[in-house]
Amino acid sequence: MGKRSRQRQKNQPAGRDNRDNAGWGAGYADIVKENKLFEHYYKEQGLVPDGEFEQFMDAMREPLPATIRITGYKSHAKEILHCLKEKYFKDIQELEIDGQKFEAPQPLSWYPDEQAWHTNMSRKIIRKSPLLEKFHQFLVSETESGNISRQEAVSMIPPLLLKIEPHHKILDMCAAPGSKTAQLIEMLHADMEVPFPEGFVIANDVDNKRCYLLVHQAKRLNSPCIMVINHDASCIPSLQVQSDGKKDILFYDRILCDVPCSGDGTMRKNIDVWKKWTTSNSLHLHGLQLRIAVRGVEQLAVGGRMVYSTCSLNPIEDEAVIAALLEKSEGALELADSSADLPGLKWMPGVTSWKLMTKDGQWFSDWSEVPSSRHTQIRPTMFPPKDPEKLASMHLERCMRILPHHQNTGGFFVAVLVKKAPMPWNKRYPKLRKDVSSSSAAQTGCSPAATTQADAPRLPESAAEDGEGGVAEGKVEEEAPKGASLAQETSAKQEGVCGPPPLKKMKLFGYKEDPFVFLTEDDPVFITIQSFYDLSPNFPKLNVLTRTHEGKKRHLYMVSKELRNVLLNNSERMKVINTGVKVWSRNSDGEEFGCAFRLAQEGIYTLQPYIRSRMITVSVEDIKVLLTQENPFLSKLEDDAHAQAKKMGMGSIVLKYIPNPNNPAEPQCPIQLCGWRGKTSIRAFVPRNERFHYLRMLGVEVFRDKQGVGQKRRDVDKEGKEEVEDGGEEGAVENEGELDLENGDENGSSEPKTDGDKQGTSS
Repeated sequence: MGKRSRQRQKNQPAGRDNRDNAGWGAGYADIVKENKLFEHYYKEQGLVPDGEFEQFMDAMREPLPATIRITGYKSHAKEILHCLKEKYFKDIQELEIDGQKFEAPQPLSWYPDEQAWHTNMSRKIIRKSPLLEKFHQFLVSETESGNISRQEAVSMIPPLLLKIEPHHKILDMCAAPGSKTAQLIEMLHADMEVPFPEGFVIANDVDNKRCYLLVHQAKRLNSPCIMVINHDASCIPSLQVQSDGKKDILFYDRILCDVPCSGDGTMRKNIDVWKKWTTSNSLHLHGLQLRIAVRGVEQLAVGGRMVYSTCSLNPIEDEAVIAALLEKSEGALELADSSADLPGLKWMPGVTSWKLMTKDGQWFSDWSEVPSSRHTQIRPTMFPPKDPEKLASMHLERCMRILPHHQNTGGFFVAVLVKKAPMPWNKRYPKLRKDVSSSSAAQTGCSPAATTQADAPRLPESAAEDGEGGVAEGKVEEEAPKGASLAQETSAKQEGVCGPPPLKKMKLFGYKEDPFVFLTEDDPVFITIQSFYDLSPNFPKLNVLTRTHEGKKRHLYMVSKELRNVLLNNSERMKVINTGVKVWSRNSDGEEFGCAFRLAQEGIYTLQPYIRSRMITVSVEDIKVLLTQENPFLSKLEDDAHAQAKKMGMGSIVLKYIPNPNNPAEPQCPIQLCGWRGKTSIRAFVPRNERFHYLRMLGVEVFRDKQGVGQKRRDVDKEGKEEVEDGGEEGAVENEGELDLENGDENGSSEPKTDGDKQGTSS
């Protein structure tokens, strides 16, 4: 067998190698942007207005414009917008590359406050053109530090339609890779003066590996109000929260249900879809989409909103799911009219009639026409309701379909549902069963409707037939607690500890996570922290957690009071991947100065309102010195900051810039940096990309040469006074220092040790 396969390899043509050696992007040249079945299908469905089909197809073949979104909750959003407009967009007005003209980026007309921009330059052009190198570096750096998000325009729509307030409890059911989740977090933090909004975001994804991508996206925003969990969305557990001494089921005020789909609206960026598209994709996904949507509305609070969205144009994945959901709800759900919510957005109303086509080209317009041999593949919920009155009362025209040729975007579908009453299959069940272990419904978090025979007909029919979804998973979960190890059970029952779920679930979902251990108010850790940083009496000590039961605590994190409630009451119900923002990191060097924990830049905006000492107020010039020099002597600071620093002992500090409204040339937003006061010098502990971000805001141009060896920083306001040389040894050393700083900040290594050593000798 081995011989034959080796022989076969020898005889194969070398086409693959030729393609690989043909230069960057050559692989896509083979993919022809044609799919006759796709064209025939969408012509027949009549989704595109008369006379526009050719335009629609032409737009589908064009590359997608590059779009960026400025993160709205950070107080720096206006400064970044100013920087973009004044510096980068001016440089690329009427640009010509390889004979092709490019327009300057334009704001998306329907996105509030000019916070989203698009350009007809493709991502490939931005990456590869030497003329756009500075702009590309700016985008990469600001994306890394969480101030800009490169996100497709249509993907920005669902969070806007949710109408989020800071007190809302939000569930994002299928959240990875996380660009919409980031928007939800921003909206929650609309008021930067409030470090802990009452609301929170629980972001879920079924794919364990994609959950870590989600964590990366969310971490850039440094919010204490986000939790990433790993579950099958069609059977996501019902969570409990404690209120007034009793346990209640957690219902969400807002739910984003951006379901897995065939993705034919993404053909402009996912070229593979052209050759892979077939009508059977939507037939296979419809049941799963409906189960996820049903699970979503079950967990929605009465009066809450759920947005259902797909990046598919297919009615089987869109209106069919909404119609089935409305029919099952028996009046408990209603489609909201969102026509006035995004002025400037062009969209087509949802359709009320559609047909279904099999892979071999056979059409069906009604369930009665489907032969019994196809009943497992084609379900009744895929067709429009027959009763004209019922159909009219659903108001399917309130759904929104975005077509690519109308505003040069991808294709998209979105519908906003409002819950008027409990779901009919939930009405006869009490709010919460006391004996949780005896109730498989409570244990798995599946609705009673999904596990009780009597109510089975009320659920979508596809839920019963498809073993891949919630039902099969529920069986595994039901048995899991019995097989859980004793150690796990006892650790989960310890007060203030959210232990990992039982072992069987671990195997089911992937990597084993460290536990989340909340500190008590009298934890010895707080003794030195309290006195060293002079924490205010209202500092919420109970919201501080660590990720280890034994040994020294390396990092301390903070979550909001509401997320703490969720974590403590659901340790065996859910698999938590990540939560909390890092506020302190252990630094053994600091013990001799009074505190073993230094401040972490990630959590400084959350923590700073509670810190009453170790604070130095700095000017714009001070920040430039601190961010462009590795270990500046105290004397390099201006007189005011120098005097404050001299009075302060060695150790971790907060460097705080307060904007001056009378000087509009300076940044008009507060800046807070973590630092270290050494023996004779001072140092900022800020990750590299954040350094670049703050320097740009202060008018210092930051530019990496192509090799990435040195950094060019040119102060546009001062005539080379603090210019850092590029290339030479000095530049290379400084770069190394920055790299160490970044890694150390991530891994918790104690930079102050090196810092202290240097400062001890440089007197």
